[in-house]
Amino acid sequence: MKIKFNFKNFEPSEHLKKYARERYEKLSKYLHDTDVAELQVNLEVEKFRHKAEVILTAKDMHISATEETEDMYSTVDLSLDKLEAQLRKQREKVKDKKKKVREKQVRMDIVSFGPDESGQSEPRIVATDQYEPKPMALEEAAMQLKTLNYEFLVFLNAESDRVNVVYRRRNGDFGFIDPGM
Repeated sequence: MKIKFNFKNFEPSEHLKKYARERYEKLSKYLHDTDVAELQVNLEVEKFRHKAEVILTAKDMHISATEETEDMYSTVDLSLDKLEAQLRKQREKVKDKKKKVREKQVRMDIVSFGPDESGQSEPRIVATDQYEPKPMALEEAAMQLKTLNYEFLVFLNAESDRVNVVYRRRNGDFGFIDPGM
């Protein structure tokens, strides 16, 4: 990550430059591609006010924070805190979007073994259904299968957060399929 500093109305000490650089470099842990990321830090002193305006630009991201206190070190810290909060929030949004994309959907096909045009008996898909399985416990899924009188039930296991299947066995018991990870 490239960090550029601009100082207005004061000459910064080497200690301040080093301090600010070390603090702002911590932001790179929130960024995927740090080669294209650029951080513009504008530090300014007006009478007793010490201002910091920080602008982070990266791929598909533009975040800024402004802070003002009576001490430049605390101004740097507070502006860093604001940027970190914004980056955490953005990272959570990305995670939520990825999670929604990965939402578990189930596709059911009805297969028929009737003869085709040539008189051969080959399996063919007659109908397709797609739905999102509801999260439930294994016992609840077994009870629901019993009341619905189906051969099997596909559900989202609330304990493992994976798609599972409960099916009716020939002897009247229930079987359970968990694909695992």
